[in-house]
Amino acid sequence: MTGLTHFDAKGDAHMVDVSDKATTSRIAVAEGHISMARETFDIITEGRAKKGDVIGIARIAGIMGAKKTPELIPLCHPLPVTKVAVELTPDADLPGLRITATVKTTGQTGVEMEALTAVSTAALTVYDMAKAVDKAMTIGGIRVTLKDGGKSGRYEAT
Repeated sequence: MTGLTHFDAKGDAHMVDVSDKATTSRIAVAEGHISMARETFDIITEGRAKKGDVIGIARIAGIMGAKKTPELIPLCHPLPVTKVAVELTPDADLPGLRITATVKTTGQTGVEMEALTAVSTAALTVYDMAKAVDKAMTIGGIRVTLKDGGKSGRYEAT
């Protein structure tokens, strides 16, 4: 399994040993979106959702998701996350919400999974809070847009 670090020489899954890696500042940014009906978009952006502040609660859920990543993704290392910022921006053209998560740490491995989990958790929370009025919402476009720090250096999506 050349190139896949989560597999040993026999092909068995394992947690990567990062003990010899340098401790460096690391950052990852991920993005995604949730699309919905115009009526749902209006309900959320006008603050009329029966369950409360959809955007505010989804932001907090995204932060919590980033912090819980090693509990959800089996081979992720628990990291001392030093910053998680989640932004949900209304986009009338979708219609829906664009979600961006930025995660930072100083450690021996990166925080891409934490950023991706933050975006996913925020999107799922929006779905949960608005599903009573729109079960056809779709979540998509979840990807890493920036990763910096560590041996592999900087990655920016194009």
